[in-house]
Amino acid sequence: MTSSKMPSIDVLIDQYLNYLLIEKGLSKATLTSYSTDVIRYQQFLQKKGVRRLSETDTPLILKHLIGLRNSGLGARSRARHLVAIRGCYRFAVHEKFLKHDPSRLVDLPKIGLKLPDVLSVDEVSELLSKPDTSKPVGARDAAMLELLYAAGLRVSELVNLKLQDINLEAGFVRVFGKGSKERVVPIGLHAQTKIGFYIQNYRKITLKNQPSPYLFVARAGKPITRQGFWKLLRRYGDQTQLPKNITPHSLRHSFATHLLEGGADLRAVQVMLGHVDISTTQIYTHVTRKHLKELHQKFHPRG
Repeated sequence: MTSSKMPSIDVLIDQYLNYLLIEKGLSKATLTSYSTDVIRYQQFLQKKGVRRLSETDTPLILKHLIGLRNSGLGARSRARHLVAIRGCYRFAVHEKFLKHDPSRLVDLPKIGLKLPDVLSVDEVSELLSKPDTSKPVGARDAAMLELLYAAGLRVSELVNLKLQDINLEAGFVRVFGKGSKERVVPIGLHAQTKIGFYIQNYRKITLKNQPSPYLFVARAGKPITRQGFWKLLRRYGDQTQLPKNITPHSLRHSFATHLLEGGADLRAVQVMLGHVDISTTQIYTHVTRKHLKELHQKFHPRG
């Protein structure tokens, strides 16, 4: 069943690509690749007379992939196409245009998953030290960056936090993730301190007596937008001059990787990230295995 609000394919693709740019922070090259793949699928659907995505599209996705194979496209390239197409359908489900994702029934041999750049602990510390906390905007930005890393939040979760969602005394934040699923994530002393400092000293100044339920606010009491956060993160990332593409997801991935490298249980990390399926969290385990191998080689008498 397709929602009556389902936009045309070209409009949905524009929304999807904007989501990848802002929410996922994909590089220009990756975004171009995704755009090319989904537009090719769109052209295939148009030839079939299909103008909107539907929950019954599984046979169409298969036919498209078979067509790509018959045109000489290799398994790796077809897998890349499927990833882009799946993302588009998942976005449609996320936006409640579809109830079910027809691409979930289509599978290809896994060729390997590539994580975004993961920052080291020192690199994270350098990034988090960049905001000038003597100024209202800097104090807010410092609290946002610290919380994003401390709780492994998605940027959409961060900007939608309400003041009532944070409990500094108990040291946790209540998060409403994908599908409005609630989870409670502990935060450390650094995050508690920076958030407390921002609330006590600068939040009211930023609000200028305007009421707002949101924890992190911009002008006129409005919440920070995803685009606004992306811009400020890029600015601080440029100041670090690190040879890595720093995105909001970089801090989320670094959060998970650092926990696992420190010995955290995979299922505990799954809960904190808000992953429904632990297989999603397991993409980090290859990083952990590499870390363990390095430790073994360094410290084991026969390493």
